Amino acid sequence: MNIRSIYFAFLFISLPYLGYGQQSVSTIAFGSCGKQNHPLPIFDVVVKHQPDLFIFLGDNIYGDTENMNILKRKYRKLGKKPTYKNLKRNVPILATWDDHDYGKNDAGKEYPMKAESKEIFLKFFDEPKKSDRRKHEGIYTSYYYETNGKILQIILLDNRTFRDPLKKNTGEFKEDKRYFYNLDYAPHTSTEPTFLGEAQWEWLAKELEKPADVRIIGSGSQFGIEFNGYEAWANFPHEQKRFLDLIQTTKANGVLFITGDVHYAEISKLESPKLYPIYDVTASGLSSTWKFHTPNKNRIAGAIMENHFGMITINWEAKDPEIKMEIWDIDNQPRIEYSINLSEISFNKE
Repeated sequence: MNIRSIYFAFLFISLPYLGYGQQSVSTIAFGSCGKQNHPLPIFDVVVKHQPDLFIFLGDNIYGDTENMNILKRKYRKLGKKPTYKNLKRNVPILATWDDHDYGKNDAGKEYPMKAESKEIFLKFFDEPKKSDRRKHEGIYTSYYYETNGKILQIILLDNRTFRDPLKKNTGEFKEDKRYFYNLDYAPHTSTEPTFLGEAQWEWLAKELEKPADVRIIGSGSQFGIEFNGYEAWANFPHEQKRFLDLIQTTKANGVLFITGDVHYAEISKLESPKLYPIYDVTASGLSSTWKFHTPNKNRIAGAIMENHFGMITINWEAKDPEIKMEIWDIDNQPRIEYSINLSEISFNKE
């Protein structure tokens, strides 16, 4: 038995104790930006597709408060919703957060109630008492599933608890004709501000060193887009580069991002020297919508402005597994479909 087999034999024996649920996953639905005051019929559409998992990517409610009683009340409103109950009854749920459910629009580590907000989040999403999430600051975590001898790793990042403040836009791009709207922020020019914080970076490096065939990275903020003046990894270009360099250093195959935040859907493809393409599937609009989408030279599909959810389906039975990325709208109509083979996002091409 090789090292990989020994490692996962131990891991999957431990899974029920860790509360990770089923071990076979090939269809993952996901979405973000759902207001608790909205009926959220999109959840019923998700259930019709019978995914193996649903991942909340943030703005799961619009809390926006430092009053934890108000935050609890808003979670309860979501929890009592018939469509949410239908989703929870039929599909295992994983979750991370973004700014509005964290507690304040565009907030980072300066938000004073982050510890209290974390406990409310974990309780609502039924986090096991012995979960590692309860043993460290922030809510970053990972999950593992085995199908046909292949390993799916899901990494959920915390892009709020440790993040330094954003850099305000002071007119740096006023001559750039691409921006027909007001820009809130500009990219950091210093390499000191952090997006994830050192503890989370150290944990992430160890996760990417673990054996896995496909690695789905969940982030509330978009990763693969170009700078657009709003929140994104592009506001911390040195941290975005650090992630790309880490994938290269660890030789982590199969990395694919799922993201939210912007109230529309798109797929971005980020090219980087000495690295395979990094795809980012944004599904942001469980109930929220925008009237326009921002410039994004990395966009290869979209934008979809109607309410929607995302879905990734992995054909594990193929010699070179196919990964299908989709966006489905509120009318249960397919709006985006884009497929790649696993070899396309691997260092060792087949």
